[in-house]
Amino acid sequence: MARQLLAALLGVSAVFTVLAQQPYQNASLSTEQRVDDLLARMTLEEKVAQLQTVWQQRRGMENQQQQFLPGKAAQIIPLGIGHIGRPSEFKTPQQTAEFNNALQRWLKENTRLGIPALMHEEALHGYAAFDATSFPQAIALASSWSPEDMHDVYALAAREMRATGAHWALTPILDIARDPRWGRIEETMGEDPYLMSAMGVAAVQGFQGKTGKTGQFAPDKVVATLKHLTGHGQPQAGVNIAPAHIAPRELHEVFLPPFEAAVKLAHAASIMASYNEIDGIPSHVNRALLQDIVRKEWGFNGVIVSDYFAIEELNSRHNLYDTEAAAAKAALLAGVDMETPDPKTFPHLTALVQSGQLDESVIDTAVRRVLALKFRLGLFDNPYVDASQANALVGAAKDRDFARRVAEKSMVLLKNNGILPLNAAKISKLAVIGPHADEVLLGGYSSIPRQTVSIYQGLKQKLQGKAQVQFARGTVLTKALTATKAQEQNQAFITSDIRQRSQAAGTFSMQRWNYDPIALATDNDRKGLLDEAVALAKTADAVVLVLGENEGLSREAWAESHLGDRTSLELVGNQQQLAQAILATGKPVVLLLTNGRPLALGELAETAPAIIEAWYLGQETGTAIANVLFGDVNPSGKLPLTFPRSAGHIPSYYNHKVSAKRGYLFDDISPLYPFGHGLSYTSFTYSNLQIDASGARANGEVQISLTVQNSGQRQGTEVVQLYVNDPQASVTRPVQQLTGFKRVPLKPGEQATLRFTVPVNLLAFFDQSMRWVVEPGEIRLMLGSSSADIRLTGSFVIKGDVTEVANNKAYLSQAVISNK
Repeated sequence: MARQLLAALLGVSAVFTVLAQQPYQNASLSTEQRVDDLLARMTLEEKVAQLQTVWQQRRGMENQQQQFLPGKAAQIIPLGIGHIGRPSEFKTPQQTAEFNNALQRWLKENTRLGIPALMHEEALHGYAAFDATSFPQAIALASSWSPEDMHDVYALAAREMRATGAHWALTPILDIARDPRWGRIEETMGEDPYLMSAMGVAAVQGFQGKTGKTGQFAPDKVVATLKHLTGHGQPQAGVNIAPAHIAPRELHEVFLPPFEAAVKLAHAASIMASYNEIDGIPSHVNRALLQDIVRKEWGFNGVIVSDYFAIEELNSRHNLYDTEAAAAKAALLAGVDMETPDPKTFPHLTALVQSGQLDESVIDTAVRRVLALKFRLGLFDNPYVDASQANALVGAAKDRDFARRVAEKSMVLLKNNGILPLNAAKISKLAVIGPHADEVLLGGYSSIPRQTVSIYQGLKQKLQGKAQVQFARGTVLTKALTATKAQEQNQAFITSDIRQRSQAAGTFSMQRWNYDPIALATDNDRKGLLDEAVALAKTADAVVLVLGENEGLSREAWAESHLGDRTSLELVGNQQQLAQAILATGKPVVLLLTNGRPLALGELAETAPAIIEAWYLGQETGTAIANVLFGDVNPSGKLPLTFPRSAGHIPSYYNHKVSAKRGYLFDDISPLYPFGHGLSYTSFTYSNLQIDASGARANGEVQISLTVQNSGQRQGTEVVQLYVNDPQASVTRPVQQLTGFKRVPLKPGEQATLRFTVPVNLLAFFDQSMRWVVEPGEIRLMLGSSSADIRLTGSFVIKGDVTEVANNKAYLSQAVISNK
């Protein structure tokens, strides 16, 4: 009887608990219902707080042990906050999780409405945090031409982020990159809209899962942020954030499609506006772009965030407004919902509303979007993570094999005169020469993983017990200069702990990319190194020569004191001289490039017997490279952008107009290496092209099939590429457009049928009246191993009338392998 009475009392208590719960706290209600209820309860000041971020100010809420300080939080974010910027900085995974838990608990218990915060992080090529798994840089990931791996890379990054309590990734970067002088080109996925669309859709789905436009995020998924909208990858003279001189038709046909595809096919939940301007209008106040195109045409319902400091730079750099309040108002009205990285201009929104200069409904619209994401992420119901598991889940040993496999697929064999793969049985001594061959270069937006494997280490491990492996630096590329006091204050990473952690992990990429004052090395800095390298090479049976760049030579130029763009694509310092001296020894030499941009190799393109573009391959660099060099893995990567012969050949992208390449006096206008180029240790033959054009009309499909055979002696993977050309249209069309691709793995002698289904609407373009149309007429097909290595050609005719298809756009083809 007593037990029944107790149960009844507990039941009543439970009822009262439910009744006391506000509707926005009720998980059984829809996101829209919860947002409506919460928004109605918020004051203007609380709303404006949800449109702001703290990053540098966040550090004021931490003690020296990286622990949360509630008293400081009460001063800095008394009304709550929308975003917390990069809370993982300088913390272990467990420290990050503990900090995030404590902050969320404080918000829940000490702010009036208990609204949780979003935690945003960088995750360009893996979660950019201590101990997290570090994958190949974005340009290398794109070289795999593998959307499947791209998906899985970002899915793993999402899992690691959520394990520490983070929810929002400031990536993927979908900038079409057309100028390799630009220091951020390594962060992109190349120059082609179709490849970028395919990889971008896969990336967003890896981060977010298949949530649709309004669905709940799984506990191991995060918000993806498409950036930078738009034109950022073709800045004037290759200078970061410079104006992008892009005409409207080119903007819609080349630069916008990857973003549109990621919104419509993968339902990306966030977009970041770009720093640059187009036709006099910076993106952060480009209402026609952010409102008319992104929101109305694409149906985007997520959050548009500012780039770091970009709204205040509307005044300080673009000279548009005379007050911070005016810049804030313009950005909000244009469609920017949140300011990053710290409260600077958006705090003025409160006074603007109170003075009648801004309607509060505009604030409500932006806040509604932010709150919707917080509900979709489940933060109101459970904002906490198990901090005790974070160290085990982030950078787990079981994920190293996957990181290695992705790195192996990301390498591009540019040239091979038969020297590769190396034969370990014929090598008793291998020389490894290069300024960074004993360190792993991770590229920009990197942290410090648990461990790395350098090229030197990887080759020693590969040949352990079989051959001697020795290292010589050969040269030095850059050196750090003494920072000013102001610079040091802005460089929190310069600590003994960071240096020790970097030393233990075998990479200094984080410091080198962040550090402000650097200079090229001098003859005195590299004195004796070339002679030492040549002496080693003379005693070796083969040489692996590792040249290229480091993160100080190609990086984001975010300030005049931190530049990263260059006027030249040539190897810096005395690397050409070093290469010539090593080649002069007569020993077999493999030139291995580690860099973040296309390089102009000069005579080395002719004299080096074998060249591999390795980019920055992540934490498992050395193991992956050793496997490719010795033939355990057959290289299958393809270039996602064109390698010009020099900076004077820019622009050099493959999908140019026919009138663009008449030629140069006394020079070769062709690329050094074309888009899509990449060799293999085996060979592939193409045959039996079949075209079914019965559905070749607007809103229809064309079926294309071919046979691919491995005609060599090694297992390998061919990336079959489908290009089209419209030879006669109402406006000029590119000489080639990638319209499909597929990785086809084949054993020696094996063949497979590859079938492409190409939506005819994928071939649409803007006509002279700026209508998105499909026009009748001939379409030429080119299938091959690169844009310049075409193996099969054909054509079909689009039938019917000129048809506007703006409401039925197509973004991707389908490719299926069968009959292997």
